Amino acid sequence: MNCCEFLSFVTGYLQLVDAIVRRALYRLPLGSSQDFGRTSTFVPKREKMKKLAALTLSLFLTAGTALADSPKDADTKPAKAAEPAKPKAAKKAEKSDSAIAAEIEELRQALQSQQEQLQLLKEELAKRDRQIDGAREAAAAANARAAEAGTKASEAVNSSTEVKTTAATLNSTVSDLKASNEVLKTTVAKEQAQAQKAAEEGPSTIKYKGINITPGGFLDAAGVFRSRATSADINTPLTGIPYPGNSLSKVSELNFSGRHSRVSLLVEGKLASAKIGGYYEADFLGAGTTSNNRQSNSYVLRQRQAFAQVAFDNGLSLSAGQMWSLVAEDKKGIVNRSEIPPLVEDPQYVVGWTWARQYGFRAVKSFAKDKVAVAFAVEAPQTTFGGRGFSTFTPATGNPSQNFFINAPGAGGGLFNAFDATGYTTNKAPDVIFKVALDPGFGHYEVFGIVSTFRNRVYPCAVVSPAATNGTGTVVLNGPALTGTSPGVTCANTSPSAVSAFNDTRTGGGGGASFNVPLFSKKVDFGVKAVVGDGIGRYGSAQLADATFRPDGTLALIRGEQALARIEVHPTPKLDLYIYGGNEYAWRAAYTGYSTDTVATSQIVVSCTVDPVTCPQGFALQTITTHNTSNTRIGGYGSPFANNSGCSAETSPTGSSTPGTGGTCAGDIRNILEGSVGFWHKIYQGPHGGVRWGIQYSYLTKIGWSGNNNNPAAIGIQPKAVENMVLTSFRYYLP
Repeated sequence: MNCCEFLSFVTGYLQLVDAIVRRALYRLPLGSSQDFGRTSTFVPKREKMKKLAALTLSLFLTAGTALADSPKDADTKPAKAAEPAKPKAAKKAEKSDSAIAAEIEELRQALQSQQEQLQLLKEELAKRDRQIDGAREAAAAANARAAEAGTKASEAVNSSTEVKTTAATLNSTVSDLKASNEVLKTTVAKEQAQAQKAAEEGPSTIKYKGINITPGGFLDAAGVFRSRATSADINTPLTGIPYPGNSLSKVSELNFSGRHSRVSLLVEGKLASAKIGGYYEADFLGAGTTSNNRQSNSYVLRQRQAFAQVAFDNGLSLSAGQMWSLVAEDKKGIVNRSEIPPLVEDPQYVVGWTWARQYGFRAVKSFAKDKVAVAFAVEAPQTTFGGRGFSTFTPATGNPSQNFFINAPGAGGGLFNAFDATGYTTNKAPDVIFKVALDPGFGHYEVFGIVSTFRNRVYPCAVVSPAATNGTGTVVLNGPALTGTSPGVTCANTSPSAVSAFNDTRTGGGGGASFNVPLFSKKVDFGVKAVVGDGIGRYGSAQLADATFRPDGTLALIRGEQALARIEVHPTPKLDLYIYGGNEYAWRAAYTGYSTDTVATSQIVVSCTVDPVTCPQGFALQTITTHNTSNTRIGGYGSPFANNSGCSAETSPTGSSTPGTGGTCAGDIRNILEGSVGFWHKIYQGPHGGVRWGIQYSYLTKIGWSGNNNNPAAIGIQPKAVENMVLTSFRYYLP
């Protein structure tokens, strides 16, 4: 390669390098005139490209320098011998070579200058590389910080959402707290007032060893006026209203009493799944043998209720003790102490109301959210009996005897009342009562049934008489010979005995229904109750008879009915008005063929053979026994042949304290009716107790069964008694 070719090669190479460098460093297109000094548009390429360009440029510069220092005609051949001197043309060529050498020197210097610039450029590139690395590190750090900031921003956003939610919750909570604070203030103030009141007044319930003891009751100042005296306190003996022939019917009576004052005690304890406890209630409407109405009025405490109870959370409850009978209606469901007796002031309540307070064992189960309740109870039985004309043996001296007994007088040592004229029944089995109560949402409805067992002891040979007058003539028989009162029974003796005695058992009972509904926005309560059955008389307020007795001494149950309609009006919370209308009815249970033997004795003078021992005077007194017998007598309850002729005939008294009871008057009660109106006014009802007063007016009518005195041609006489009563009461109730 000669010098011209080399120069041409180097020039092209430099141009190529210049283009590559400019493109590599400044991303300029080939042929661009921008210089290297412009760094404002400097965009570095990747590090490998820069290093490759610098290495290539260095190699070519080194090669170019080496070639520039070599002679242009140098080759690998060995040097030849010196040639002779050249002509003028040769000199001219040498001169040209000098010029070329100068140009090469100039080019070399230029290349050196380019190398220096390239060195500076390499240093600049290294500096820029360091700046880029720093920028990258800064960018990486910035990216890391940005990522961290993004994470924190997301967390901040989430936190902001939570904060907003929390803020909203806090706002709601603050509002609730404000409302609760007001309620709390009110509650605290109320509790403080109640605590202060409790401190002043004492608790209504006493806490004692895990149980609650709640006292109750009222103090009563009562009075009663009756237009016809019954010789009774404020509780009215409804069957004792005197017929016109009784001397008491000619005078009125006015009595005042505090005996209806009542005390009660409720005891309750709570177990895991049941409530246990008991209830006691008493008043002073009892009388002891020393009780009097003259000075001390020392009447004894009378037990009304005393029972224990277990009430389970599943709706089952068990109660045992003296309580209201299951036949008494309840206000809702079947729950002890929820009974609704009439509002009257009379402690005997009203005619037509079915009730009793007696021993009972009761099981109650409620269903359908207390809308249905079913109950079963066994209760203490008793028997009231009535009627007349029973088969009787009446001796000349001593007490008469009958062919049956059903009750016995109380044994004082056995804590029964020995002065109770009716006596106590020797019971065979308890009364069994079933009941279903419905509370559908409007009113209260009940259906119940009673099964009662009655028993007496019969003596067929208690009423007998001699067959005929004996040979000596000292026994006289007027009437038929009585050989016993039970068919198929032969009595060997001719005087009363217990031969062939037996027990007679009868089953009775009945059923009833009641309803009580609120009317006119609960301002009025309207209810009706009706009961009918055999042997249910004692469950009515009037206490009509359960049974009577046939000629042979066996039991005959009396069919009875009790009905009561009630209207109770509550115009204001402090005023209660009431109207009651009730009736109790007993059917006839009459029979004929009763046997009687009435014995009479008399003495006559008879002659005898004079004998110093047996007949010192020649005559003696002889006793004659006369039996006046009959087996066609009438009797039972409500007999149409009864004698009522003296029901309106007053008789004189038998003593200063025994008014006349009137003439002959069977007077078996057919029915008793009562209409009552009254009110209760609450003067005060609050934390200090209650004060109320009330007045009751009642009109009663007692009607007996008619009787013609066994004269079919006569018109039967139906006795009737009328009573007007006014009762008052002023009470203070414990809070």
